[in-house]
Amino acid sequence: GKEQRGHSAKHLLCMNAAVRATVRVGIYTGAKVYFVHEGYQGLVDGGDNIRQATWESVSMMLQLGGTVIGSARCQDFRSKEGRAKAACNLVKLGITNLCVIGGDGSLTGANEFRNEWSELLQILLKAGKITAEEAKRSSHLNIVGMVGSIDNDFCGTDMTIGTDSALHRIMEVVDAITTTAQSHQRAFILEVMGRHCGYLALVTALACGADWVFIPEMPPDEGWQDHLCRRLTYQRKIGNRLNVIIVAEGALDRHGKPITCDIIKNGSRMGVEAVMALLEATPDTPACVVSLSGNMAVRLPLMECVQVTKEVTKAMAEGRFEEAVKLRGKSFENNWNTYKLLAHVTAPDVKSNINIAIMNVGAPCAGMNAAVRSAVRIGILQGHNMLAVHDGFDGLANGTIEPMTWGYVGGWTGKGGSNLGTKRSLPASMIEEISLNIAKFNIHALVIIGGFEAFVGGLELVTAREKYEELCIPLVVIPATVSNNVPGSDFSIGADTALNTITTTCDRIKQSAAGTKRRVFIIETMGGNCGYLATMAGLAAGADAAYIYEERFGIHDLETNVEHLLEKMKTTVKRGLILRNEKCNANYTTDFLFSLYSEEGKGVFDCRKNVLGHMQQGGTPTPFDRNFGTKMGAKAVLWLTDKLKECYRHGRIFANTPDSACVLGMKKRATLFQPLSDLKEDTDFEHRIPKTQWWLKLRPILKILAKYKISLDTSETATMEHVIKKRGTV
Repeated sequence: GKEQRGHSAKHLLCMNAAVRATVRVGIYTGAKVYFVHEGYQGLVDGGDNIRQATWESVSMMLQLGGTVIGSARCQDFRSKEGRAKAACNLVKLGITNLCVIGGDGSLTGANEFRNEWSELLQILLKAGKITAEEAKRSSHLNIVGMVGSIDNDFCGTDMTIGTDSALHRIMEVVDAITTTAQSHQRAFILEVMGRHCGYLALVTALACGADWVFIPEMPPDEGWQDHLCRRLTYQRKIGNRLNVIIVAEGALDRHGKPITCDIIKNGSRMGVEAVMALLEATPDTPACVVSLSGNMAVRLPLMECVQVTKEVTKAMAEGRFEEAVKLRGKSFENNWNTYKLLAHVTAPDVKSNINIAIMNVGAPCAGMNAAVRSAVRIGILQGHNMLAVHDGFDGLANGTIEPMTWGYVGGWTGKGGSNLGTKRSLPASMIEEISLNIAKFNIHALVIIGGFEAFVGGLELVTAREKYEELCIPLVVIPATVSNNVPGSDFSIGADTALNTITTTCDRIKQSAAGTKRRVFIIETMGGNCGYLATMAGLAAGADAAYIYEERFGIHDLETNVEHLLEKMKTTVKRGLILRNEKCNANYTTDFLFSLYSEEGKGVFDCRKNVLGHMQQGGTPTPFDRNFGTKMGAKAVLWLTDKLKECYRHGRIFANTPDSACVLGMKKRATLFQPLSDLKEDTDFEHRIPKTQWWLKLRPILKILAKYKISLDTSETATMEHVIKKRGTV
């Protein structure tokens, strides 16, 4: 692990979720699962440190921070004798699969152990510690790693376990400081963890709109001190009351001198992947790492990831900084580029005479303001005039439109809801007024940030282009809704914040029953007809069932679930959690389910119900939503700038091709612009959802983790990818 640091490398906030999922999927597949307490030290010492895990032993583990099974640094494991002792303990118990959660040090150690396994067996045989039969039974060791390190410093994964929770802590601190700072006109310098990796610092800087960030991968140019002073003076001059500077703890200048600060739940999904990788392994499969790339859990060869991680450090040491940023991977590189676009610049003297209008449509959600802010600032940097449209399409029809300046959107990143105001009305009924105002305010392009109404509204504008020439302008829809139901995107801004709020609430509700045994909670979530929130919150909070519209259920399923809970109450786990998406079924309402479970549970368990309501929209946006909103807003305006050049004919803008009106969506691992008209095919307009939804594949995991006997399709992620190939240059 990371010896030089004063805290244990492995106490991360989400490790337990990964441990729980790994244990339960392991047991589900028929494997015996053991906990090794206290890390490699426990592996060497054996005895009570290696204990069989049961289904119940990981109950109530999801919401605990740190690691329940402990972790410890281990000198013994560094020696061959120590590793031989560890091997002996595993052989005696017949353990041939090892799942390690840790940073690159722990994972390198695991791979070394695997490589010398047969040699260790020979040593133990010679010493008479194991029999030939035992050696044969344990002839090879499979290893799979899950990356746990809050620095997010591991190549091959966009986000390591624990990073998101660390970002939450940092953002709470930053938000608290910025409110104080606004009233005092101060500059704040914050140091965040990250010895060799600037990920936390970079995302924090993006998420709070910092003025400057110092990261080890990209030291500032010579004379940065003057540049910084000039920048802060300029910010003050244009009326900014607050300056935030973020420093990664390992930040260096170009000469390698430290820059100091005297003037930090995907877990379950990663856990499930890990077991599947082990069970499909053969003796010649290389050790692999389960990582998250976009929304896909993928498998990568462990040592290639460790190798690339080491190469980054080497590139930094040799001053090849551009390369270090590239090696960190696409997600890191994108963050760096967005940060550069928004931070180190002054507005151009030359104006483009282009007017871009921005509006919010649909229900408000966290992250909308971050998207507006970055769109406005990137627009201003491109020389455009940016216009605010208040109250959605109504505002476009009524002419409640005003210019937005750089300062106008200051401090918007961390604010929840929609500062521009938002409405659900659609444009078709007011197209005449809208086209008149587009002409009157001379609007050349439009950014629509919102949910399903934003998508449908965009389509209505495109359809009306035939009749109204004023509507022949480029437009882009950025999905932002808690329901995550916009066609053309796997994720919408705001869904992460909503999910967080629901999960936290479920955790609290479950904890309220820790004292009272035998209680089942029925919780209703938002999402319209889209079951995303109920499914993902069910995974994150460890629900026994999640009822959604997309997966039909009838009286037989309800009966199965009730029987399941009656069985569960006989074990040591005496709590149940049922989630129900608000529109999953018109007749099986939350009240109906509550009555059914109450009646059937008589004498065995009692029921409580909770309708979470509007608080699910969340207050402050999560770091993910701030960052996602910031990147999407910036990308949208840069794309519009290029489109406007293409559509400029004879002194005016004219855009009427399908590809001049797009949804900017996140698909698997990339952001794509897809024509609105192309997405009509994949849309169920009546139920306001896309016809194909990627997360439905995760539903079986929910049942497995709740101890149902069903089959799991793992075909999609069984191939090993190569990090270097994926990353392009090395």
